Amino acid sequence: MTENVWPRNLYAGVGGGLYEGVGGGMYRGVGGGAYAGVGGGLYAGVGGGMYQGVGGGLYQGVGGGLYRGVGGGLYQGVGGGLYTGVGGGLYAGPGGGMYAGADAEPYSSNIPPWPYFLREVDRLGFTAEANLIRNHIPENLWPENFF
Repeated sequence: MTENVWPRNLYAGVGGGLYEGVGGGMYRGVGGGAYAGVGGGLYAGVGGGMYQGVGGGLYQGVGGGLYRGVGGGLYQGVGGGLYTGVGGGLYAGPGGGMYAGADAEPYSSNIPPWPYFLREVDRLGFTAEANLIRNHIPENLWPENFF
């Protein structure tokens, strides 16, 4: 199965995680991070960012977006989605999920865009991780302000 990924950084320009056009993380069209159809970031079926099964963005098992272990979306160590070091989801430099500049290789993942992901992290009771995310993303992306 091919894993669907989309940009998840904080860049709002072309190709960025907050870009709403084709190729952007907030694109609502086919294949986009904010697309609710097959293969999109908001799709809850196989291959979607909201899928809770193996390979899904909200999978709690090994390698999943809600996995706290090595390589998981909630892992705070090297290679993790909540890592603040180089290449991590909470890293603010090039290649990181908090980078707000143009990036030839933006931070990308099969996890839903930040506001949607944070909403699910909250809903599922991952309080410490939700607070950590809130400490890094702009307040306008917090679910209570975004939706």
